[in-house]
Amino acid sequence: MHQRLAPKRHRFEYEIFMALLDLDELDRLSGSLRLFGRNRARLYNFRDADHLQVTPAGNAGVQTPDLKASVRAWLASQGVITQPDCRIRLLTLPRVFGYVFNPVSFYFVEDAAGHPLCAVAEVGNTFGELKPYLVPLTAASASNDSQVETHAPSFRLVAPKHFYVSPFSDLELSFDFRLQSPADRLAIGVNDVTDSGETVLISALSGQRRPFSDRELLWLTARYPLVTLHVITLIHWHALKLWWKRVPWFRKADRPDRQVGVFRPHDSLRPTAPISVPSFKSPAA
Repeated sequence: MHQRLAPKRHRFEYEIFMALLDLDELDRLSGSLRLFGRNRARLYNFRDADHLQVTPAGNAGVQTPDLKASVRAWLASQGVITQPDCRIRLLTLPRVFGYVFNPVSFYFVEDAAGHPLCAVAEVGNTFGELKPYLVPLTAASASNDSQVETHAPSFRLVAPKHFYVSPFSDLELSFDFRLQSPADRLAIGVNDVTDSGETVLISALSGQRRPFSDRELLWLTARYPLVTLHVITLIHWHALKLWWKRVPWFRKADRPDRQVGVFRPHDSLRPTAPISVPSFKSPAA
């Protein structure tokens, strides 16, 4: 669900499906399923290079780092040290018939004992850029071990966007990430807020967990054909509607100084905005 509150109202809601993948199980899934592959041609193809790429120390020269190692390296740059046996689950869209577009993917990081550590929101735009945001565990989840055992851990971050996502959103806005670790059901919210705390856009992602199998993928293909192409088509369709409503337009090239921490930067950023990796503090729970 996507609801714009200001400067003009606009709302839509659609059904899609996403894959929740344990990064340690990718090769096993690729070997056991006929419709899913890792870095290989299948109906559904997961490519490490479609996501965050940070070469771990000592691995210079590796063209496409293993995604788990890449995420751990980026987390280390943010002061979050993880062990090799940590668990990282990724909620994302895989490639469908070779095409992918992810407005946002989410990593949920746990230690080997299953205790939540943090989450990462990996936001993408139609220019092919990516920007990760470290979303800390809320104080309530971190301090209440029994809650972690019985309820889905939650994560929260309010941080300046400093990333060009939509031509109809000011770069001065902040993201308000409200995430729950996926269990039987999914509950994720990502809002746009002003400096004064006013919410101008609400985005929500909810769903019910289903098994990951060839049979399920076949059924989902029939119900949601070409899901990634559907997503990008809807983005442009609603952009046209917003333009028709005369919602103010912001050009990407106008504020390169407000676009930082960007991976795979577009040509409009390279001369003036080299990649930096900022860190943010979580608000009080």
